[in-house]
Amino acid sequence: MKRNPLLGTFTLGVLVLMLWELGVRFQGISPLVLPAPTRIADVLWKSLANGYLWPHIWQTLVEVFWGILLGGMLGCAGGIVLGESRYLRTLLMPYVVLSQVVPKLALAPLFIVWFGFGVLPTIVMTALICFFPLLENTVTSMQLVDAQKLELFKMLRASQWQTLWHLKIPTSLPSIMAGFRVAVVLAWVGAVVGEFIGSSKGLGALIIAAQGSMDTPLMFAVLVVITVLGLTSYWVVLAFERRIS
Repeated sequence: MKRNPLLGTFTLGVLVLMLWELGVRFQGISPLVLPAPTRIADVLWKSLANGYLWPHIWQTLVEVFWGILLGGMLGCAGGIVLGESRYLRTLLMPYVVLSQVVPKLALAPLFIVWFGFGVLPTIVMTALICFFPLLENTVTSMQLVDAQKLELFKMLRASQWQTLWHLKIPTSLPSIMAGFRVAVVLAWVGAVVGEFIGSSKGLGALIIAAQGSMDTPLMFAVLVVITVLGLTSYWVVLAFERRIS
């Protein structure tokens, strides 16, 4: 009998939630420390039904969208340029890596000083986080194009642009899309972390507000929303990748 991995995943999730619920109830753990899943679900449902969560969800969605768009475009374009030029790759890659070594959380106060409070600092942070996976995957995949195919394009006297457009980019597309999937997941990290420091609206800001009021069930409810949105965006990108492949 063939096993269904999705059924197994669902069953494991339900089992974990049941153990969590029973453990909280029988151990008498305070909701301030660890709320039961049913309590979290109740808070989540009420927050969605009365419209409390929707402005925060929209704010974070806007930041994630623009962060992915800007970071993805710059990462992909930069990866193509560096992949085509060994000189620029040798010159600039150390600085690109250096920009990623610096913790983004440490840069958040600087972004607030430079760009002010609100959406822009969070978008910049999200774009920076999305930038590197796409650039690194694009540069790497551009170096792994089949040498025999490159030689064939040279024999056919294809220009550098024709070789790039008709050979290197199509060959590199699976790796580029893999980097994009990683960037989409990391974008939610960047947006939420950015909202921790410099925003009064958004899911990250709501977590900080819930922490200040000791509303642990609301904190968990917001984490559930972030998880669902992150998974949904990942599946959307995965579906798009399968469609174009």
